[in-house]
Amino acid sequence: MNDEINSADSSAHPASVHTAVATDLTTIEKLDSEKLMHTYKRKPVAFDHGQGMHLYDTDGKEYLDLLSGLGTMGLGHSNKAVSDTLCDQSKKLMHVSNLYHVEGRGELASALIALYGQPGKVFFGNSGAEANECAIKLARKWGHANKPAADTIVTATGSFHGRTLATIAATGQPEFARPFAPITPGFAHTPFNDVEALDVMLGEKTIAFMIEVVQGESGVWPATKEYVQTAAELCKQRDILFIVDEVQSGIYRSGKPFAFQHFGIAPDIITSAKALGNGFPVGATIARTSVADAFSPGDHGTTFGGNVLACAVCLAVLDCYKAMDIEEHVTNVGAYARKRLAEIPGVCDVRGIGLMIGFTFSDFSAQECAEELLANGIVVNAIGDSYIRILPPLICEYAHIDTLVSAINAIIENKK
Repeated sequence: MNDEINSADSSAHPASVHTAVATDLTTIEKLDSEKLMHTYKRKPVAFDHGQGMHLYDTDGKEYLDLLSGLGTMGLGHSNKAVSDTLCDQSKKLMHVSNLYHVEGRGELASALIALYGQPGKVFFGNSGAEANECAIKLARKWGHANKPAADTIVTATGSFHGRTLATIAATGQPEFARPFAPITPGFAHTPFNDVEALDVMLGEKTIAFMIEVVQGESGVWPATKEYVQTAAELCKQRDILFIVDEVQSGIYRSGKPFAFQHFGIAPDIITSAKALGNGFPVGATIARTSVADAFSPGDHGTTFGGNVLACAVCLAVLDCYKAMDIEEHVTNVGAYARKRLAEIPGVCDVRGIGLMIGFTFSDFSAQECAEELLANGIVVNAIGDSYIRILPPLICEYAHIDTLVSAINAIIENKK
């Protein structure tokens, strides 16, 4: 093999060994359309690089990013501490598999357990769906030993837990699972924020109740405190595991390390991903020790999860948050954003927690608004024709919110 290609010094590689990459939107769109499975309706823009709160497309146009890669870029784009850690660790060691010990994995698990707030253990994967798959498997394994007659995991309508066969069955939106029938059995759904229905649903056949305390994909819908606290109490009384999906709401997006901490509860299992790696693929399942110990060697595994590169990056992310007054900042900017959005004529039902915010238009198309915002250099997410979701980097400032509000006001005014 070519010695230059084997060299650790990438600068020694001849240019001829690098694949030419398209840098114009037309070619990129054509390649994506012809070569990728059509699982996404992509917007007509290709981003080239980012810095802080901003993205830049292949023509150099600047965009204010208020979606942060669907809630992953909590520290914004090209964070120096994270980038430096990624580069330095990749030059030292990237991956050896979970058959061996590596530096950093135990420290990262310890940091997450400390944020979780009770004695526990962690399994590392590569995504939110994998974290939820692990939680489902762990709950079923625990159930076999502790509730052998139980066979059902209950989730809420409107929930979203991932796109694997198990997690679409867990998701409380039938349209996600319908094309892939037969559906994985062992799941049931109860109306979100309906305490009476929950009391009926959580019975002897229930292994676990799994919930997003703030539903994200369906439009940002917070659970009521009564609903979450009642669920926690019913689970405790009936020996049912309480699982909280914190894939989108975790890692300070709510203002606290995890959104469940706003409700005064202590879940048996939580899941995390997205902002934990600031764009690096990672997922984590954190469980109370007595529940985590239901797993034995061979029960679950992953090739890439918890590798040394992922752990180094995640530790750098958490260290950055430690150095910031992140909880107060997210709480204050989030409250300001909800107040300013509610002042826009035609905007109603502004909701959310921290910098996880959704709002509804009373008589205006959310899709049309999102498209016009994108054309004007602002990235948001339209859900259906009524809802807008924003998940900005947690470094978002008041001025960025003002920019969004001014742009929406202008769009609505121009449509009159």
